[in-house]
Amino acid sequence: MAKIKKILIANRGEIALRVMRSAKEMGIKTVAVYSEADRNSPHVKYADEAVLLGPPASAESYLLGDKIINFCKKLNVDAIHPGYGFLSENAEFAQKVNDAGIIFIGPKPDAINLMGDKLQAKDTVKEYNIPMIPGTDKAITNIEEAKKIAEKIGYPILIKAAAGGGGKGMRSVFNPSDFEEQMNLAINEATSAFGNGSVFIEKFFTSPRHIEIQIMADSFGNTVYLFERDCSIQRRHQKVIEEAPSAVLTSELRKKMGETAVNVAKSCNYTGAGTVEFLYDSGNFYFLEMNTRLQVEHPVTELITGVDLVKEQIRVAEGEKLSFTQDDLQIIGHAIEIRVYAEDPQNNFLPDIGKLETYKKPEGYGVRVDDGFEEGMDIPIYYDPMISKMCAYGKTREEAIDRMIRAIDDYKVIGIETTLPFGKFVMQHDAFRSGNYNTSFVGTHFTSDSLMQEENTDEEELAAIFASKLIFENQNKTKVSQKVIKTNNISNWKIRRS
Repeated sequence: MAKIKKILIANRGEIALRVMRSAKEMGIKTVAVYSEADRNSPHVKYADEAVLLGPPASAESYLLGDKIINFCKKLNVDAIHPGYGFLSENAEFAQKVNDAGIIFIGPKPDAINLMGDKLQAKDTVKEYNIPMIPGTDKAITNIEEAKKIAEKIGYPILIKAAAGGGGKGMRSVFNPSDFEEQMNLAINEATSAFGNGSVFIEKFFTSPRHIEIQIMADSFGNTVYLFERDCSIQRRHQKVIEEAPSAVLTSELRKKMGETAVNVAKSCNYTGAGTVEFLYDSGNFYFLEMNTRLQVEHPVTELITGVDLVKEQIRVAEGEKLSFTQDDLQIIGHAIEIRVYAEDPQNNFLPDIGKLETYKKPEGYGVRVDDGFEEGMDIPIYYDPMISKMCAYGKTREEAIDRMIRAIDDYKVIGIETTLPFGKFVMQHDAFRSGNYNTSFVGTHFTSDSLMQEENTDEEELAAIFASKLIFENQNKTKVSQKVIKTNNISNWKIRRS
C-alpha cells in the first residue's frame, strides 16, 4: 500500500489536534473539518487545510459522512482518521470510505460491526473461551421470561443496550419490583441514543474494578497488548480518571488478561488500535466489550510504553507490520489521566457551559495536557463538555499522584466550573492513594459537600497559619520593647505597661 501523504481528521478539538501533531512529525499533511461553532478552534488553525461542514449540531456537521468523503475527493486526501466518538465506530461510514478508495485509519468494517453490538461480540469470542459475565446472550424480547432469567442470575442485575456505550441505555436493578420499569427506561434510552432498542441482562457487580487492555494489530497476523489501564473512577458509568498500570494486577494476571485481549482481537480479524474492556472482581475478570477505536485515555499507555499509538495506527493503515513485538514492550513508570470537564462536581456533575475568561495550562516535567481550547473561547453546548485530558507521569505511582496534584493546582480556569477540584479530591483520598478503590468510589466517597468541606479545611488551615503569624509577630514586638526599655534603664516597666 502506498504511503499516506494527506489525512483528513473527521473529528474536532483535542483529539483532532493530537492526531495532527503525530501526522506532522511523519511529514503528512492534514485537513481539519469544523462546524460553525468551532470556526476559531485551535485544530482548525493548526491544520494545513480546513473545511466547513455546517451548523453546530453534530447531525448537521461532524456526522455528515458523505460530505466528509466528498471533501476528501476534492482535496486529494489519502486517508481519514476518525478519532473517537462521532463516526469512529460507524461500520457503514468505514465501508463507504473504503469504497471511495480512501484509507480508513482503523479496523475493517466487519470488525467494527461485530464488536459494536455487545451481543454479537459475545457470540464472536465464544470459541476462544473468553470469561463472560453471567447473563443473557440474546436480546430480551419477553419481559416475563427476562424476569425469570434475572431471578436465576440473582439480583442486583444490569440491563444494558446491545449497541452504543457511554453509560446510555444502562440501568441497574436491585429489586424485582423495579425490573419492568427499568427495562422500559433502558429500551427507550437505547432507542433514542442509538436507534436500536435491543437490551440484555448481566449480573451486576456492585464494586468491581474496570480494567481495559490496549491492543494493536497489523494485517500480517501480529497482535500485541500494551498492558492495562485502570478506569474505575467513574460518574454515571463514564470514566473520569484513568491510570496505568493498575495498582491491583500481578504480573501473572496482567499477562493472562493481555493474552485474553489478544484472542478477542483475533476472533474478529482485528487490525489497528483497539481496547478490550474487562470487569475485575475478587481475582476474576470478565469480558465486557471491545472498543474499535482509539480511546480517550490512550495517553497514559503512551507514557508508560513510549509508543505513539497514532503513528502506529497510521503505519498499520499504510500496510506496514507493527514496529515492535510483545517482547519489546515493557512498563516504565506510572501515568494518571484526569478528564477535565466543564461540569460542576458540586451539582451532580451537570455541564457548566460558559466562557473561558482565564485559561492557563500547567507545565513542567511529567505533565501532558491534550486540549482543544484557548483563553477567551466559549465551551459549546453541542458537544461533550470535556475541555482537556491532563496526564501526570512519574517513576512511581506516588510520584505520579503528587505531580498530578501540583498540575491541578497550576491549572487556572476561570469562567466555568470544572472537574479539577474533584480530581484533586480523588488524588488526596486515602482509598485512591492506597490503590484500594473500585467503580463505586464516587457513590461511596464523594458527595456535593465533599469539595465544600475541603475548601473549609483549607480556610481553617490558612486561618491557623495567619493566627500563628500574628502571635509570632506580637511575641517579637514584645521582645523588642523589652530590649528598648532595658536600654533606657527604666526600672518600673511592669508598672508603666499596666
